[in-house]
Amino acid sequence: MDTLTIRNLAVDLPVLHDDELTPVQVLDTDEDRLSLFTYGEASLRTLVLSRTQIFDARLLGVTVQRADLDHLRMSSVELTRCDLASLTLTSSRLSRVRFTDCRLLGARLSDLTFEHVVFERCRFDYATFTDITAKGPVAFLGCSLVESEFTGCDLSGVVFDDCVLRATSFQPGTYKGTDLRDNDLSAITGAINLKRVVIDQHQLTDLATVLADELEITFADDR
Repeated sequence: MDTLTIRNLAVDLPVLHDDELTPVQVLDTDEDRLSLFTYGEASLRTLVLSRTQIFDARLLGVTVQRADLDHLRMSSVELTRCDLASLTLTSSRLSRVRFTDCRLLGARLSDLTFEHVVFERCRFDYATFTDITAKGPVAFLGCSLVESEFTGCDLSGVVFDDCVLRATSFQPGTYKGTDLRDNDLSAITGAINLKRVVIDQHQLTDLATVLADELEITFADDR
């Protein structure tokens, strides 16, 4: 099994064998189980999947104008260069899923369980993450999370590496061991909620400045 290691985090990646995957031209959204297939270079107006299991699959270059997904079980799945506009993903579990160079602008993600999930160079600008639980290793690598928001999430042990966190909001949640090293924290919001995160020494200044602003602290020299 291939593993991606980021600092002390080891993420198990999907194990896919090309000779076992069948190319399909259409996703059968009426099936409750989709497996051992590859689907690519397609443009869809809508994609609606509910109570579907997706196993051992590769999606490449899929563009969807509106995607409504709920109660999914995804395991050993790769998504590369997919553009999932207006994505709503709820009440689902993802295990050994890898997103690479995907656009998920304004995505609404809620009530999800992540285990061995990696997002590489993905665009999550203006996205909302609500009640996300990291049950196993999860990594955001080189992602853009401009004005995105995390609310009620358990991001224990999650790694953010070289991400754009401009106006990214960390609302109350669990952040034990969340690794924020190698990120610019000077423009985040919700610093007061980041209890027990892991940062580098040099990031203390940025975090302290953000926290002082949130606490509306007044410095004597500014009076």
